[in-house]
Amino acid sequence: MKYEPVIGLEVHAQLLTESKIFCSCSTKFGAGPNEHTCPVCLGLPGALPVLNEKVVELALKASIALSCHVPENSIFARKHYFYPDLPKGYQISQFDQPLSINGSLTIQLNGNERTIRIKRVHLEEDAGKLLHEGVESKSDASYVDLNRSGVPLIEIVTEPDLRTPQEAYAYLTELKAILRYIHVSLANMEEGNLRCDANISIRPEGSSELGTKIEIKNLNSFRNVQKALEYEIERQTKALQAGQKLVQETRLFNVSKVTTEPMRSKEEAHDYRYFPEPDLLPIPISEDYYAKTKQSIPELPMEKRARFQKQYQLTYADAEILTDEIELANFFEVAAKQSTNPKQTANWILRDVLQNLKESGKSIEESPVKPEHIADLSNLIHKQVISGNQGREIFEEMWASGKRASDLVKEKGMSQVSDSAELGKFVDQVITENADIVERLKNGEIKLQGVLVGMVMKASKGKANPALVNELIGERIK
Repeated sequence: MKYEPVIGLEVHAQLLTESKIFCSCSTKFGAGPNEHTCPVCLGLPGALPVLNEKVVELALKASIALSCHVPENSIFARKHYFYPDLPKGYQISQFDQPLSINGSLTIQLNGNERTIRIKRVHLEEDAGKLLHEGVESKSDASYVDLNRSGVPLIEIVTEPDLRTPQEAYAYLTELKAILRYIHVSLANMEEGNLRCDANISIRPEGSSELGTKIEIKNLNSFRNVQKALEYEIERQTKALQAGQKLVQETRLFNVSKVTTEPMRSKEEAHDYRYFPEPDLLPIPISEDYYAKTKQSIPELPMEKRARFQKQYQLTYADAEILTDEIELANFFEVAAKQSTNPKQTANWILRDVLQNLKESGKSIEESPVKPEHIADLSNLIHKQVISGNQGREIFEEMWASGKRASDLVKEKGMSQVSDSAELGKFVDQVITENADIVERLKNGEIKLQGVLVGMVMKASKGKANPALVNELIGERIK
């Protein structure tokens, strides 16, 4: 029997605020243990939460960007469970009345588009962090750091619409880009402000019933999400083929072994004893507030990708890279608007700018070569003032000095020679001095024409227009 996977994802994204969701403690990453805490996020008796308005604004932006329906009111609820990093004994979250529901996100994979339904987006506070010391340190101690306690999160839950690990990876990549475009979250998994849990079951192909759901945690990268799902599909398939019964549970992904391991039986909603949070009022979303927030949302990645393809004649692959980060997309568009050949400009950014940024460890904002510099260089090549090879030399000088291409061309006297009469002298000289090569070329060794072009380029100290040189040699040989 053949089986198909059914996958749903739960993504927690830390909202881009300076203070926590219910108090004024800092959300800055990297502080010493328990430095960013107060009676509210420590859960001390008598301390009351006060909702951070910026949190609602950012969560609403995410909901609108994901095409969600936003009810007039949503409410907070208490989610009860015991763990040392949860000082109150409950987490303030949302349950039956979340901020938004019924959204969607479109992904593209192997040239095909698929729409993944978003079940809900809800607000909640983060828990603290446990640090463990094991046998190697001879301590067997655990420490509680509550700096993250009360950090604002949105949880974005999909319907079980994903069918392959590759689709899960594509979904996470697109979601991350959206959250960064609208400045809702930094979405850095390394700093813990984007986390993902995956739910997966398998069922016979063609069946409409869902199988036994397994939750996977400890997924610290998009690639690990994909690897964990691939392993779990294989594990569940083998178990069912052997006649074994799967048990609903939560499993951890072991990064070093690339396997999943049992953690605990999976909880149901009633295990958390949800009830409305009595210390917080419902969150009202008026039509005016909704409209104002919607106006603040910029062009989203998929829209920008399609426009770049149409407006600048880019391939999907190139447009996908250029729109991955909004800063890179803006860099390209500033250059493209000043360029006579936007596609060539894109090539310089994709090849030379990104390669140099990677080697130097810089971000696009730190690039010593600015968008107008790339446009200037591309225009010089397009107008045949300099050749492509000269352009590479100029680019390296631009990167080192931060100067404009046109200024460097003047300083170095590198203007390309495109005068037929002047170039004809070099061509005639090379043909005269290499009669044997010319004869072989006439006899059909076509590749030798490139050798003659190279000789002319050398004779002109790289200033000759190579396309015109090739044309002149062809005429002379005929």
